[in-house]
Amino acid sequence: MVQRQLAQGIRRGCEALGHHLSSTWFSLTSTQRKKIEKMSFAGVLADADIKAALAGCAAADSFNYKTFFKACGLAAKSHEEVKKAFFVIDQDQSGFIEEDELKLFLQTFGAGARELTAGETKAFLAAGDEDGDGMIGVDEFVTLVKA
Repeated sequence: MVQRQLAQGIRRGCEALGHHLSSTWFSLTSTQRKKIEKMSFAGVLADADIKAALAGCAAADSFNYKTFFKACGLAAKSHEEVKKAFFVIDQDQSGFIEEDELKLFLQTFGAGARELTAGETKAFLAAGDEDGDGMIGVDEFVTLVKA
C-alpha cells in the first residue's frame, strides 16, 4: 500500500515537473526506481540539500518544519515550485495533505527516511492547517513553507 502511494506521488510529481512516468512502476528494478524517485524533486531541490535536511532531523522528535524547509531549499523557491512539491507530497491526489501523508512526509524526500512521530505529525498539521479542517491544502502549504 505504501509503495503504491509512493509510486502515485512520484508519478504526480514527475508529471508536474514535466516528466512522464509509465504505469509499469512495479516492473522497474530498484536502481531504476531510485532514479525516478530523485526526479520527484528534480529541477526544484538539490539532492545535497535534501540529504542535509533529512540528516538534520534523523533522530525521533527532532523535526522542525521551518528548519527543514530552509535546509532543503524549499523556503527559497517560488510559489509555483512550492506547489509542485505539494503535489509530490499529496500522495493520494486528494488536493490535501492529510495526517497519514504528513507522517510519511520525510519519506517523500528520501526513501530511507524515517516516519514522523505522532507528536511531530500533529504539530506539523496544527502549524499548517489554517482553516481547521484537519488537512493542509496547497495554499496553506505554500504559506507554511514561506513562513
